[in-house]
Amino acid sequence: MQLDRTDRKILALLQRDASMSASEIAERVNLSQPPCWRRIKRLEEAGVIRRRVALLDQRMLGLNVTVFARIKLSAHGKKSLPEFEEQIDEIPEVLECHTVMGDYDFLLKIVTRDIDTYEALFRKKLSQMPTVQEIHSNAALSRIKITTELPLNVGEMTT
Repeated sequence: MQLDRTDRKILALLQRDASMSASEIAERVNLSQPPCWRRIKRLEEAGVIRRRVALLDQRMLGLNVTVFARIKLSAHGKKSLPEFEEQIDEIPEVLECHTVMGDYDFLLKIVTRDIDTYEALFRKKLSQMPTVQEIHSNAALSRIKITTELPLNVGEMTT
């Protein structure tokens, strides 16, 4: 899908605040409300805008630990990859799961209340998966940057 400068401006605004109305966005991108609304609908229908969500503060909700776990599978057959992916999908503490290149197969971002809660998850779920050979975990000490805003480079666009 081709995105012009106005589409990217709309997306940048929605990334910052998805609660903005189409008329507010239209005013900021110098469009009238109906064509702006049509652009937003087109972006949603094309799947560029997957959904609009509220971003919650993990610490205010008592989720104080972020762990990055590197997973190595014992086999890479037709069944083991989908089986692992299905099992991971069922664990709400796993916020992200990425297939990676290198010494490990997957990188997980996991959020829990505390280290004891992560240890329980590790012992009862992660280490019990039949396809998992190794798990190496690192707990984050602090958060330097967290964003969901993709780099759209609106200022660099010429069209």
